[in-house]
Amino acid sequence: MTLLADVRQALLERISAVPGVGVVHDHEPYIRQDAKLKELYVADGRLCGWHLRRIASRTLSPSVGRHIDWHRWVLRGFMAFSGDGTSEKEFDGLIDAIRLDIAGDETLGGLIAGMTDPETFEYGLQLEDAQPVLFCGVLCHSAKLTLMTEIIR
Repeated sequence: MTLLADVRQALLERISAVPGVGVVHDHEPYIRQDAKLKELYVADGRLCGWHLRRIASRTLSPSVGRHIDWHRWVLRGFMAFSGDGTSEKEFDGLIDAIRLDIAGDETLGGLIAGMTDPETFEYGLQLEDAQPVLFCGVLCHSAKLTLMTEIIR
């Protein structure tokens, strides 16, 4: 397993351990049939799930023999509306629980040097977007969170 695969696995484990998070995929599943895709995001009879994807990487070499790799990750989540008006607050609470959990282990058990974006100085998971969407024909809350990880090698 490469170091990047270890980082992906560590993120997956931390996110999966958050109570109520639902199903968490270490990649973005692609299936043409909505019904089959929907099945991948259903836990305990409810559509609630996430997928993790690396979307960018860059390397800096500040000195001879030293490299710093930054990897930007996107975590996308979906949760079906409940119909009684409580699901938006529940989903917001879930987003915050995930953000706090990731921030609680700044090095992911020593795998990374940190989680601060070198350009914006943002730390940890950032909520980029949250809005209602139709996902597999189901009205859902959705969220897009981003995270920058730093690896020194």
